[in-house]
Amino acid sequence: MKDEKNFSSPQFLLPSSLLHLLQLASPALPVGAYSYSDGLELLVETGVVNNQEHLWQWLEQELRYGAIRLEAAVMIRAYQSVVSGNVQALGYWNAWLTAAKETAELRSQSWQMGNSLMRLLLDLSPSPTTPEILPIQDLASATGTPCNYAIAFGLAAAYWQIDLTGCVLGYLHSWASNLINAGVKLIPLGQTVGQQLLLDLSVNLTRCTQDVLSLDDEQLSNCGWGLAIASMAHETQYTRLFRS
Repeated sequence: MKDEKNFSSPQFLLPSSLLHLLQLASPALPVGAYSYSDGLELLVETGVVNNQEHLWQWLEQELRYGAIRLEAAVMIRAYQSVVSGNVQALGYWNAWLTAAKETAELRSQSWQMGNSLMRLLLDLSPSPTTPEILPIQDLASATGTPCNYAIAFGLAAAYWQIDLTGCVLGYLHSWASNLINAGVKLIPLGQTVGQQLLLDLSVNLTRCTQDVLSLDDEQLSNCGWGLAIASMAHETQYTRLFRS
């Protein structure tokens, strides 16, 4: 009889950082992400996005040039600020990202989700994974109020020692999952189509992750006028299922 491996032994346990990443990127995270469509509701209403191919093209272009790429890059800087103990930089990047938001709706969304995540982290009261990282209460004060979601996500990822590459990929994957779920409801699309879209975006998510990890501060930019116009028009849309 062959020897059976004991999968409860330490060498087969999942690293806690992976479990933390799954929790942080989960749609069950109580930050209200499900209530936003990032302007997609307006695009469906006007017929700009009305099928599987159109939705894929919109998401692909956002990953190449849009605001989500910029958010992920700033999230990296929040992560690095926490790891290095540079609380001034944490506050700086939070203010920087606020100023980069093109519309009031997008800014309010980022603030609401960020504040919700910060409150959750304070309630969970996680212990620092290394002695160099400041207590969560000090870091929350350093970000300032309101706190953008990318900043809070980066802070949490650094606190839990999540690998930076995995952190960025998880952030982008969470964004894509939320918008695909919104598209499934709005267009509408079937659940299987939604999962196929997410699978088809795998290469794009990986490429975007690699790109933002290599950006210098002077290269931070985005071409998000399509999202900005959709967001502004969504504010006065007659019927809405989503907040933004």
